[in-house]
Amino acid sequence: FITLFAMSAGCIVPFRTPSTSAATPASSTNSVATPGSLYTWGYNANGRLGNGSTTNSSVPSQLNGLTTITTVAGGNNHVLALLADGTVRAWGGNTFGQLGNGSTTDSSTPVQVTGLTGITSVSPGVGFSLAMKSDGTVWAWGHNTNGQLGNGTFSDSATPVQVNGLSGVTAIAAGGYFGVALKSDGTVWIWGYGANGELGNGAYASSNVPVQSSVTGATAIAAGQYHILALRGDGTVWAWGYNSVGQLGNGWRGAVRRLRR
Repeated sequence: FITLFAMSAGCIVPFRTPSTSAATPASSTNSVATPGSLYTWGYNANGRLGNGSTTNSSVPSQLNGLTTITTVAGGNNHVLALLADGTVRAWGGNTFGQLGNGSTTDSSTPVQVTGLTGITSVSPGVGFSLAMKSDGTVWAWGHNTNGQLGNGTFSDSATPVQVNGLSGVTAIAAGGYFGVALKSDGTVWIWGYGANGELGNGAYASSNVPVQSSVTGATAIAAGQYHILALRGDGTVWAWGYNSVGQLGNGWRGAVRRLRR
């Protein structure tokens, strides 16, 4: 049974197979896909398939050494995997330190993100990464030209730094060049690139610290490369940011810096 699916420029699928009769891909070294294991295939520039090579693959192959994965998420050219013990592994492109292991060298095999424990959620953006801890804090690493690390600087970091001033966070989402956090009180906080109104605070400007958007009563969030969606408790969906092809769903095109229902 496939219970989790995510995509980067390569395609990644962890399988959890309670039945020993379930078949695995022909390229697998195991007879069945074990719970928490990960299979990858597709485009493999920067080693984003995590199989120790940079050769494209048209068939799935299992990543060795990762057998307790609970969540996997693909960014632009790197991948994050959350393990059952609350630690994070990363592989693929690392130009800006988005793998979080203290280097800027690509890795075609999983490396551990430095110093992170108690993680409950991960979300990769373009050249940067976000993680949420069980204590409701948010941590970021990688590219920071637009302030997407949220730590009050514009300097890249190859190891995780804490996003300023956030607590009580229940969900995170990384856009292309910005981060989004949902707090337990239903407020939505955003930091990083904001030239298309992504921050949702009525401005067309970036911020290197989280700012509160005007949405309230939110229960879920999602981020595209340049726009954001929020689901409210009343069942309505609100959107803001870039809208060149109508991605805000409001019947017209053009950037929106204030929320649209």
